[in-house]
Amino acid sequence: MTSPQVSDSSQVPDPGGSLLSVQDLHVQVATPTGAKTILDGLSFELGRRETLCLAGESGSGKSMTALAIMGLLPKPMARISRGSIQLGNLELTRLSESQYRKIRAARISMIFQEPMTSLNPISTVQKQLCETLLEHGQCSRQEAPDRALALLKDVRLTEPEQRLQQYPHELSGGMRQRVMIAMALACDPEILIADEPTTALDVTVQAEILELMRSLQKEHNTGLLMITHDMGVVAEMADRVLVMKEGQEVETAAVRQLFSKPVHPYSQALLKAVPRLGSSEPKEPLPTTLESVVQIKDLKVHFYIRGGVFNRPVARIHAVENVSLSIRAGSTLALVGESGCGKSTIGKAMMGLVPWSGKIQLNGDSIAGLSRPQMQRVLRNIQMIFQDPGASLDPRMKVGDQVGEPMVVHGIARGTELKDRVAYLFQRVGLSRDAIERYPHEFSGGQRQRICIARALSLSPKVIIADECVSALDVSIQAQVLELLKELQQEDDLAYLFISHDMAVIEQMADEVAVMRLGQIVEHGYRDAVLRDPRHSYTQRLLSAVPIPDPEVERAQPRRETSAEPESPIFKLHEQPTPLHLQEIAPGHLVAS
Repeated sequence: MTSPQVSDSSQVPDPGGSLLSVQDLHVQVATPTGAKTILDGLSFELGRRETLCLAGESGSGKSMTALAIMGLLPKPMARISRGSIQLGNLELTRLSESQYRKIRAARISMIFQEPMTSLNPISTVQKQLCETLLEHGQCSRQEAPDRALALLKDVRLTEPEQRLQQYPHELSGGMRQRVMIAMALACDPEILIADEPTTALDVTVQAEILELMRSLQKEHNTGLLMITHDMGVVAEMADRVLVMKEGQEVETAAVRQLFSKPVHPYSQALLKAVPRLGSSEPKEPLPTTLESVVQIKDLKVHFYIRGGVFNRPVARIHAVENVSLSIRAGSTLALVGESGCGKSTIGKAMMGLVPWSGKIQLNGDSIAGLSRPQMQRVLRNIQMIFQDPGASLDPRMKVGDQVGEPMVVHGIARGTELKDRVAYLFQRVGLSRDAIERYPHEFSGGQRQRICIARALSLSPKVIIADECVSALDVSIQAQVLELLKELQQEDDLAYLFISHDMAVIEQMADEVAVMRLGQIVEHGYRDAVLRDPRHSYTQRLLSAVPIPDPEVERAQPRRETSAEPESPIFKLHEQPTPLHLQEIAPGHLVAS
């Protein structure tokens, strides 16, 4: 490893004094072959009102740095072997667990990368928020519910009164992330560590959350340590950037300096891999002769909310309402929209994971009312890459066994052939053969997502539902995985339902784009028609909120809708959402009237 290259940081505004100082930090983890150093001599400082971004590939040590600062290294597997971490005048490496608990959330707080594994599945949102407030004496027990409600409103969660009574599994991925952010902000900490805080958020909410973090910094002189692979977020938020590779610092620079003149070859490669909206070549519309592999007609997915003394239905969530779509062989249909709009629910309906009504056909055969054995045969041809890799992998099984399990269940391969196929799949998603024998907790978030992609590919399906499948990946690995998905599509004529909030990724992958809002399609058409000539105001708002990976370009503030339309898919039992009718304004380009 070459020595770190530090660029001129004179462009950075005076941070107002050092708040956090990390010096010569070494972290080791236990392995069967002995101790392995995963943070090697890392040093940096964070000032008041300053935003320092840690950038680098998945597995470079960014999240481990945050865990070391928070005193959350998994013991006894990992430990700080050398170095200093100072919060003001307080040396954190010498604190006991009881002493650490007093400063976590109160003085230094963290937004974790995977909300589903960070929230308690058996406690309501209100209970978890109130626990944080009461643990640190922020308010009385009587005041806690009102404070919890105010926090959810701060992070723009729809129907906040209703969300307080819900459990984490009842919320979408983006909603769960917003609850995590509300918990982190509950005690107005001096330092906020944000580990991929906007990974699960759509672009409009991402813009609001980033603005919220900036407001918090101004009001409370908060230092923000941000870990992200989204270089658009780095360009928008950072004062300084520290680029990491294999646990070491390779370059530190002011954000404008790094983007305009990166010194280290690794930094140059990282920035070159950043997807940019509008950079793709124009794409010809799909041939009308292509056969539809998936046909969806008038799909509805409703969930009931129960309450009262007898726990009867009191309201209904119209998660998906009268959606009709088709996916052609060898093509990619992208679903975009804000968190909670019903994108993932459509994918789950196709997998038979949620109750639905309407018509879903795979290769012309309806999947409604199938028995378990019949559905198992269907699922061999349709696989899903889930949004949250931490929640979709079994922590007790080796990852190689989990990738091979679908092939065992469907009787495709056993013994030596199974091992060879698993090794091949790991190689295809950029993981080494020795990773096969490890457990999920031994991988970074991005590496876990690659394992989930390998598992989805194991049965050679005809249709893959990719639910935010690259949201947890750094830009260089993201580019490799997207290229892999394209290659597989060309080789095997795969059809993709690609669910994402990253418009630059959508532009790279999609042949067609469908934009969803509150369970309904508001715009649908060929990629270039929707992304380069958006006609619906909601589509225009989504595109205006996309972060630009260039600190010299200031993003326009996303336009807020001022209509009187309902902002929630929740309706009383006797009410129905107003149906939207799509009109064709150009060949293949449909817009809701």
